[in-house]
Amino acid sequence: MITFQTLRKTIPLNRKKSDPDKFVFTGIPPVSKINIQLFQYNKNECLEKRDIPPEGVDGFDDKGYIHWLNIYGIDNADTIASICKRQGIHDLVIQDILDVNQRPKFQEFENYSFLTLKSIAPSDNEIVTEQISFVFGSNFLISFQEKEASFFEHVRHMLRDGKGIIRERGADYLLYALLESILDNYFKTLNRLDNEIEKYNFSDINKDLSPHLLANIESNKKFAQYIKKSIFPIKEFSLIAERGEYQWIDRRSIKYFLEIKDLCLTLMDGCDMLLWSLDSSTNLFFYIQGHRMNQVMKTLTVVATIFIPLMFIAGIYGMNFRNMPELSWQYGYLTTWVAFALIVLGMLFYFRKKKWF
Repeated sequence: MITFQTLRKTIPLNRKKSDPDKFVFTGIPPVSKINIQLFQYNKNECLEKRDIPPEGVDGFDDKGYIHWLNIYGIDNADTIASICKRQGIHDLVIQDILDVNQRPKFQEFENYSFLTLKSIAPSDNEIVTEQISFVFGSNFLISFQEKEASFFEHVRHMLRDGKGIIRERGADYLLYALLESILDNYFKTLNRLDNEIEKYNFSDINKDLSPHLLANIESNKKFAQYIKKSIFPIKEFSLIAERGEYQWIDRRSIKYFLEIKDLCLTLMDGCDMLLWSLDSSTNLFFYIQGHRMNQVMKTLTVVATIFIPLMFIAGIYGMNFRNMPELSWQYGYLTTWVAFALIVLGMLFYFRKKKWF
């Protein structure tokens, strides 16, 4: 059985009542120690800086490079706010980054765009969900992750080794590569969920089913619905990108966001198939439980039916009347037992012939 770990749902944030000048992280602190990494690259070279102190994060004025700033660990709200303000990021966007209960969304501003979504990735015997936020412009992309993870590692390898066309394109192509990595984890998660569903054993309808099985089915159903709900905003973003309505997405990159849309549609179809399978498992569970109940009731009915004529005879001879001829008959007791045996055998033969058991 797999479990679903989420880094969300801890501190409810009411924007109307909270201090607008105070930033609040709504996850589980501390999630991960802050770790800042910067890639600066162009067609010819790639520069990498690791373990950058928060105060060492500067602007992205060098137009000769594409800048990718990746930040692990966002539980220190003041530090994240300080980094964001130095990049000219709006206060509402900062709070959206820190609010991990935020629904996936996309917003455009004058000098940058903001995208936040849910990452779902399998890990050992659990599936971990977290929020990932992107702030990107013409020559930069900033990614915010709740904790350190490795699913962007192949993008880093492409940048370091100059593989593919990633160093020849802008920040929009980098965003596509990161979204593709996130969706790849969605596929792995669906495969994990599908393997879990295949373990359900309903082959023996006469076997008692554990109530935990139904709880597990319902848990998987809710998670499949959560996955589908998380995919939908990414699909909507890719649809708008396909129409070329975002100023920071080059027309040469539109075809790649078409691929993102196709991946989302495939994932949503996979979620629908899983939900259908889980609904079928639920129906089969209740059918087997009903069948088991019917078997029990049938057994009780057979036993009761056998004893009804026996109780009727016993009731007659249990009445306290003086003039009952069979009471003084020498073979009355034996005859009664023979009658009982014949009735039981006759009824068993009848039930057997009717295939009631």
